[in-house]
Amino acid sequence: MLPLFRKKSQIMLGIDISSTAVKLLELSKTGGRYRVESYGVEPLPANAVQEKNIADVEGVGDAIGRLVSRTRPSTKAAAVAVAGSAVITKLIEMDGDLSEDEMDARLKDEADQYIPFPLDEVRMDFQALGPSEKNPEKVEVLIAASRTENVELRTDALEIGGLTAEVVDVEAYTLERAYQLVRPQLPNAEELETVALFDIGATMTTLNVFHEGRTVYTREQLFGGKQLTEEIQRRYGISMEEAGLAKKTGELPDDYESEVLQPFKDAIVQQINRSLQFFYGSTQFNEVDYILLAGGSASIAGLPELVQDKVGAGCCVANPFTDMALSNKVSAGAIANDAPALMIACGLALRSFEE
Repeated sequence: MLPLFRKKSQIMLGIDISSTAVKLLELSKTGGRYRVESYGVEPLPANAVQEKNIADVEGVGDAIGRLVSRTRPSTKAAAVAVAGSAVITKLIEMDGDLSEDEMDARLKDEADQYIPFPLDEVRMDFQALGPSEKNPEKVEVLIAASRTENVELRTDALEIGGLTAEVVDVEAYTLERAYQLVRPQLPNAEELETVALFDIGATMTTLNVFHEGRTVYTREQLFGGKQLTEEIQRRYGISMEEAGLAKKTGELPDDYESEVLQPFKDAIVQQINRSLQFFYGSTQFNEVDYILLAGGSASIAGLPELVQDKVGAGCCVANPFTDMALSNKVSAGAIANDAPALMIACGLALRSFEE
């Protein structure tokens, strides 16, 4: 069983392998305050990762290697995550007096009840979450399993890049961990029970809904910033690389704001509304108190205000680093700019400090 949840006391790098880039983050902690020791973002070769599945492990590994060389982190140990769509999770109850080893043995015996794949084709792990609300003599246990291939492609890519995978986590839980840093910054934070986090990546948008700090819903959909890049390429007759660069620098014709960017912002709002309707339709919830935006497209100027206006809930861009110190090799401007896209890397790096 490769750890999906095992708690570690050593410092680990958070390595987020997304569809267009690899992100690295190293945190330390002194007293109650975190500090960013190193971080970096390295572009991936085209189509090296497709819809969160690694298609070119060498290409991803080489990108990790370049990132490690450039950022010079103090450790080679790393935590990496698999997408929620690649993981089966199940919440069960077990006797509260069982030791971790006894739980492990019992789950191996009973795993075929919970996992619809042959056990030799999956990596499985579990975490005891605490006493059951229904029966204090029982504990709630979260089981997670992913096909061996999903896990090994990530651990192999890290190895090619010169790192060792100590932990393989699940993206939804890494976002929940990073959300705990963002939550106190929100207006009237103590009154916000249900918060929706939209992580808008290059090709995929993930909705995570937190209720009282815990993940209660997650959904992935094919939509992301690549659509804006493709529209820039099509409209102005330039290459994808040129379009991606122009999107970042803003060096585009005068009609870009009204003819290209505004329709894309409207499309994001439409996706957010649609995802929330799915959420309401499949759960007991019928509203969210606040919306957080993360991912590369979250920083588009005016987007939070547009979402707030059209959806009717408060909205801002997530930044888990607001209250962190920075080492002298980390640029405050650069990490503030990249912060919304570093939520998963941050949640992974926080694994270092779990007791």
